[in-house]
This record gives sequence, structure tokens and C-alpha cells, in this order.
Amino acid sequence: MPLRLEPTFRDALAAADRPLIGMWLSTGTALNAEICAGSGIDWLLIDMEHGPNTVVSVQQQLQVIAAYRVPTIVRVPVNDAVIIKQVLDTGAQNLLVPMVGSAAEAQAAVAAVRYPPEGVRGVGSGLARSGRWGRVAGYVPNASETISLLVQIESADAVDAAADIAAVDGVDGVLVGPADLAASMDLPGQQSHPDVLAAVQRVFEAVTAAGKKVGVNAFDPAGADAYLAAGAHFLSASADVTILARGAEALAARFIPTSGADETDTY
Repeated sequence: MPLRLEPTFRDALAAADRPLIGMWLSTGTALNAEICAGSGIDWLLIDMEHGPNTVVSVQQQLQVIAAYRVPTIVRVPVNDAVIIKQVLDTGAQNLLVPMVGSAAEAQAAVAAVRYPPEGVRGVGSGLARSGRWGRVAGYVPNASETISLLVQIESADAVDAAADIAAVDGVDGVLVGPADLAASMDLPGQQSHPDVLAAVQRVFEAVTAAGKKVGVNAFDPAGADAYLAAGAHFLSASADVTILARGAEALAARFIPTSGADETDTY
């Protein structure tokens, strides 16, 4: 079996002639993952940080998505070498590490995705889907070729360190999280506040200057358009749960009459 199992997200970004648009998979189900994989979306992200995803559900989703050859990122819940090792063993080739606030934390993430001597990833590919249970010749010495790493900037301190984070060898791209960034700036729920937008722009400029790719979360269409115009190389535009929730609400609003505004309780 060839070493390169699928093109990585790093490869997709390098080959793209436009920003790549993706969406979150937050339900933890392989069925929803397959439905979204066939949608024509550029990339998917399986979310272990805020979604009910486990190592088992991640592997199942990667297996069904593989039929559609859509680059798929897995966001681990924390920058932890053990969790990263387990997720990589499921066959994940693209990782997003959240809440990276310094170059040292980015370096730790890089070490976690690489085998020794370059890193600290535990060797178990003969038992795992990553090396197709020992069927991928040369997997261990060359595994880093099959993996791309993104880190997420989500705090005011991380914005200040963006240039240093992006400069870390082994970091392929940076994703900005405006929601947590706004909260860290004492502006919770105000992702479109001018100060937040200015901070995101600073990250864009720092990461691009370092020669790396930069993306952003933007579930609001107007905000997404603005970030694309500002130079985002990739963007997450929605999530499976968001599409389901808004679609269900729209269906209910279309067919079910609301109660009169002047009704009052009679008890």
C-alpha cells in the first residue's frame, strides 16, 4: 500500500486557487458525516472539543468519509500528546489543536504528531488504522509526510504571539476562533465587535507574513464574506448541528402557526 494514504489538508491548501470552505461535524454520527461528505463541501472537521465525539466515533466517521475523498480535519479537545496519539492512530491525517497561545505550545503540538527522534508520538501503527495495520510500508519513518497540523488562536495573548506561533516548523496553518477570542477580550458573544475584527486581521497579517495559511470560523454569512475579502485561505462556514437546528426551525415556522401575541394566561 502506498505511503501517502490521502492528500492532506496541507496539500489541498497548496493546490487551491480560491479559499476552501468547510463545515463542522459535531453530532458524532457516521451517517451525518457521510451526508455532509457528499455535499460538495471543500473540507470537513470532526470536533472532539465541543461535540460528543470519541476516538471510536472519529474513526467511524473517517471510514465513511474516505469514500468521498474530502479532506477531513479532527479537532482534538486539548493539546495533549496521549489524545493526539490516539486520534492519529484512527487514521486522522489532519489535526487541529485548540487554544494554542504560544510558540512553545505550538512546538508541543508538533512534537505530538511526530515519531521520535523528531517528536514524542507513541509507535503503534501496526495495531492501528493509521498504518493500515502494518500494510503501509515505511509508515513509521515517513509518517509526518501524511499528516498536516493546524493550531487555533483563540485569545488576546495568542494574537500577540501569532507571528511566533506561525513561524514554528511543522505548523501548516492557523485557524482563528473569534468566539473565544471575543470572550478573552471581555467581549463575550461580540465576534463582530471592531476590536475583535481588528485582532483577527492582525492574525491574518502575521500568519501570512510567516508564509503559512490562515483560516477562521465564521458561521454568519456576512462575516464570512468579510473574512474572505480580508484574505482568509480557508473558512468554516457552518456545522451539521447548526444546519439541522436552523432547518428544523424554518420548517416549523413555515407550517405551524404561532400563538397570538395578545393571548394571556387564564389561571
